[in-house]
Amino acid sequence: MQQGTHPQPVPGFAPAFVEALLDALLADGARCHGIAGLQGSGKSTLAAQLATLAARRGRHLVVLSIDDFYLDRADRERLAREAHPLLVTRGPPGTHDVALACATLDALVAGDCVPLPRFDKIDDRRLPPAQWPGSGRADLVLLEGWCLCVPPQPPEALAAPVNELERDEDADGTWRRYCNAALSSDYPPLWRRIDRLLFLQPPTFEVVPDWRWQQERTLQAANPGRPAMDRAQVERFVRHYERVSRQALETLPDIADRVVRLDEDRTPCALGPAS
Repeated sequence: MQQGTHPQPVPGFAPAFVEALLDALLADGARCHGIAGLQGSGKSTLAAQLATLAARRGRHLVVLSIDDFYLDRADRERLAREAHPLLVTRGPPGTHDVALACATLDALVAGDCVPLPRFDKIDDRRLPPAQWPGSGRADLVLLEGWCLCVPPQPPEALAAPVNELERDEDADGTWRRYCNAALSSDYPPLWRRIDRLLFLQPPTFEVVPDWRWQQERTLQAANPGRPAMDRAQVERFVRHYERVSRQALETLPDIADRVVRLDEDRTPCALGPAS
């Protein structure tokens, strides 16, 4: 695997499932599709399978991940100094370059060929533009990400911590208010660019630490000799995502155009419209 490319965290979804989903995307007529799902749910794997199958049919599906629009570590270190120390950790709302994501999607939907940003998760930095691959001209655009289209929480919901990270390191709620404000003001322009949203719905949040650890092990195996997170670090990392992940579980089934319910092994239980 080359630096900055996406790991395949699960073996892959059944070919019949992928074919049915691609048929639905192609029949829909929308240009920009989104796949939302919590950490380790198989978003990147499914997106890659869809792109491969589309290519076999002579269609070019360009895949973007919200992970590739993380702010560089230097920018997050500045946020950590100016706003809250927890903002040094990539991923939660407020740690993405939303303007770059919007501009990239706009260019792809317009039919332009553009460089696609890439983020190296092991080095925790965005790769320099000279290393970004070209997009080619897209027939379809797919954005995948863990927090796509998640709405902010009401202010009163931020009062009580959801885990020990918030209790011990964000006792006054500054960090979670910052992330919630970003989700309210910064991200909706990006969400509006997604014409159709699919949500990979896990059975509970409690499966996420194991799923994310499996993803980390895949990343490590693909990059031997390069340091990555151990299990304890992954557990801490996931706590940064818990609040918005639980908000996603609460809200996205009613927001997404299509919901795929997954079991604990990430096997789809159903493919159908949101209820």
